[in-house]
Amino acid sequence: MTKFPRAKPSSLLIATIFAISAVSMTAGCSNSGETKAVDRLEEAEALARVKALEARADTLQSNMPAANDMSASAGGGDAAGAAGGKPAIKMPDESTIPDDEYGAAVRRGLQLANHTYKELPNNVGNQLNCTSCHLGNGSEAYAAPWNNMTSIYPVYRSRAGRVNVIQERINGCFERSMNGKGLELGSDDMNAMVSYMSWLSQDMPFGVSPEGRGFVKVDKNLEPNTETGEKLFAEKCSVCHGDNGEGQYNDDGTYIYPAVAGDKSFNDGAGMARTYTAAAFIKGKMPFGQGNTLSDQEAVDIAAYFTHLPRPVKANKDKDWPNGDAPKDVRR
Repeated sequence: MTKFPRAKPSSLLIATIFAISAVSMTAGCSNSGETKAVDRLEEAEALARVKALEARADTLQSNMPAANDMSASAGGGDAAGAAGGKPAIKMPDESTIPDDEYGAAVRRGLQLANHTYKELPNNVGNQLNCTSCHLGNGSEAYAAPWNNMTSIYPVYRSRAGRVNVIQERINGCFERSMNGKGLELGSDDMNAMVSYMSWLSQDMPFGVSPEGRGFVKVDKNLEPNTETGEKLFAEKCSVCHGDNGEGQYNDDGTYIYPAVAGDKSFNDGAGMARTYTAAAFIKGKMPFGQGNTLSDQEAVDIAAYFTHLPRPVKANKDKDWPNGDAPKDVRR
């Protein structure tokens, strides 16, 4: 919430208070029947000054901006969230999708997000969906939500060493997290993905990073212990993701729980293949439905273990971070 400096008392208001006090003291201190003429004259003059000051104060107050006007001028408003003025992440009601060509693109984008490898077999090389990581239809706080991304991009990305547009960011996921190939930039499916992200961003202030963007924070100074991570994975993760991270799948190929290792999972160039990035996701969202129950160290140990299990290899990883500022957990 925006705080505004407390207004200093007006000198006119102070003068008014003193004048009123003087009148009260004069009236209270006079003896019955013994008030001198000069006291009566001073009292009348004081009352006149009070009325004049009150009138002036009313004029000044009427010209002052209201509190909500001050809030608006300082950048406040309904779109701002409670956390430092950032907008909150929420999934809009699907009934707000318009019944027109744009609405059709939005619905297609939502379908692609939830059924990516079924709908785009030529672009997905594993058996994951966008919502394997971008939970809640791509609109869940601290699960890399897409809300307002279309107004935040273009941005500089150190992995690419240059400014990327949102379409390039989407294709980065297809090439890494999906272990496949990018969509054509002007294709209907790419436009559908961007349209859906745009719809998620409705009523959000342009270019403002929402509260819950990305993942929760973990201590990147912690040293991972893969032996502990293996034990924790068996205890807390394998019931859903399998003993070797292979996931659980239905007969039709759709997953019950996605693979976090092996051929059906993301390649080693994906962000989720990095220890501390994966740890941040685990810390905030895993075990499923029990987010923020693991310590930072537990999350780091689990991530260090499963991210280094066998998985597809991303070609040309040596070209990432061309300016030499790669994080320490990058796979080479």
